[in-house]
Amino acid sequence: METIIHRLDVNRINKEVINEASEILKKGGLVAFPTETVYGLGADALNEKASSDIYRAKGRPSDNPLIVHISNKEQLYKLVKEIPHNAELLMDNFWPGPLTMIFKKSEIVPDGTTGGLDTVAVRMPNHPVALNLIDSSGIVIAAPSANTSGRPSPTSSAHVEEDLCGKIDMILDGGDVGIGIESTIVDMTSDIPVILRPGYITKEMLEDVLGNVDIDKAVMNPLSENVRPKAPGMKYRHYAPKAELIIFNGKMNDVIRRINEETDECISKGKCVGIIASEETKDKYKAGMVLDIGTRQDEDMIAHNLYGVLREFDAANVDVIYGETFKESGFGQAIMNRLLKAAGYHVEDV
Repeated sequence: METIIHRLDVNRINKEVINEASEILKKGGLVAFPTETVYGLGADALNEKASSDIYRAKGRPSDNPLIVHISNKEQLYKLVKEIPHNAELLMDNFWPGPLTMIFKKSEIVPDGTTGGLDTVAVRMPNHPVALNLIDSSGIVIAAPSANTSGRPSPTSSAHVEEDLCGKIDMILDGGDVGIGIESTIVDMTSDIPVILRPGYITKEMLEDVLGNVDIDKAVMNPLSENVRPKAPGMKYRHYAPKAELIIFNGKMNDVIRRINEETDECISKGKCVGIIASEETKDKYKAGMVLDIGTRQDEDMIAHNLYGVLREFDAANVDVIYGETFKESGFGQAIMNRLLKAAGYHVEDV
């Protein structure tokens, strides 16, 4: 398959290109496009074969549900059985934006889109290309991240090309994304909303609107193999580089000392080592491929750089990657969630 690639100016959308992409989607094809979080791989959410083609192109497990992207509330009413008052409040405060909500699905949503669940995950992205594409196509678009399943999510079209060129119909290149990690996912089907995946919209922000909000234990811990995931990113190893990633937890001076020791030992054995460092610690590592993920004072920067750093290590063919921990409150919880998933929860206390 030849993959068509179109470069777009997000401030001046080319309607002809959007219409071309829309026709592909309406015919059951696959189009990758930018959102404010990461690039998504889009297909007609109500076309079960098109949804199955997403799983095929990504190599994605069939029980890992997709997120449906909409451009207006009227589309939501057709997809779900009911919209709780709490969900209306969140829509008013955070849509369009990086918040996905889970509802009981209506009969028009195929099981192939929801991984066999009786619920559907929906969000309204805050990106001109995504919104124009949904409006132009006249359909709701199922769109997980546009990468090979399990790899670091794509924050640029180059990442999409690397993973999916030749497997999908079109890539809309809208430049680098803004946030850099996936949306917050909240289950709205229980009395108290539950965060299933942390993101830019934090627990504190949600509680400012709703009051009490719970967090699923799988956010910071592995999900049992026999449990069907309620949302993307809960069960399987995600966001992972090709090399083994090990996270060290403890006082920063102890972490730096331990990473330097492990690095020296690996290099003595002829291995190539990557180190995820912050701006504050990068100069304290004396060997290995040290990449600065950003200052600890700017979590937005760290999140924006995370997947790009992991892909840089892939390009360098490192054998092992060592990383520091970050705080687990606020937006830092989302960063640590992605790092823990990428490491397969391989954390060593120092």
